[in-house]
Amino acid sequence: MLNIALPKGRLGEKVYAMFEAAGFPCPSILENSRKLIFENPEAGVRYFWVKPSDVAIYVERGAADIGVAGKDILLEYEPDIYELVDLGVGKCRMAVAAPKGFVDTGLRTLRVATKFSRIAQNHYTAVGRDIELIHLNGSIEIAPILGLSDVIVDIVETGTTLRENNLEVIEEIVPISARFISNKASFRFHRGEIEKMASYLLREAGR
Repeated sequence: MLNIALPKGRLGEKVYAMFEAAGFPCPSILENSRKLIFENPEAGVRYFWVKPSDVAIYVERGAADIGVAGKDILLEYEPDIYELVDLGVGKCRMAVAAPKGFVDTGLRTLRVATKFSRIAQNHYTAVGRDIELIHLNGSIEIAPILGLSDVIVDIVETGTTLRENNLEVIEEIVPISARFISNKASFRFHRGEIEKMASYLLREAGR
């Protein structure tokens, strides 16, 4: 069976529905239980739920053959995997936000608060801007309000949280969505099955 790592939460539920529609169902996954691993030998699949930021680790290290991870996770951790299909769900954007009216004069080092340190560093390196990275794990929006940072780099979906905290997007870095990924060794050994699944998922993503 193919081991498939799915992200816990709403995104994982949406993604599982795509797998099911593509012909890889596992009815037990819909049962109300605390189980984390579900399998359907007839369909040749074994699903398991993991924290969204851990999916790429399970796939990279071979505990899962394939999985679904957000593009933000792939850009931040740069796992050694194959990215096969953009599933077109979980859409949002990685952006720079700041207090309304903020202007970056470029006269001093820009203080950037984020939990996506690599993405932020790569973005500002590409434009030649000196920054001081402040890595936070939560409540990023508070940082500029309390003077800890000048701007933040974070995922923006609707922008409601930014508006409620008097912040606004001043620059978009990259669009984000869920991606179907594969372990490299698994892809070599199960190329036919994985490519078949990828083509079905691509079809579902286009609907």
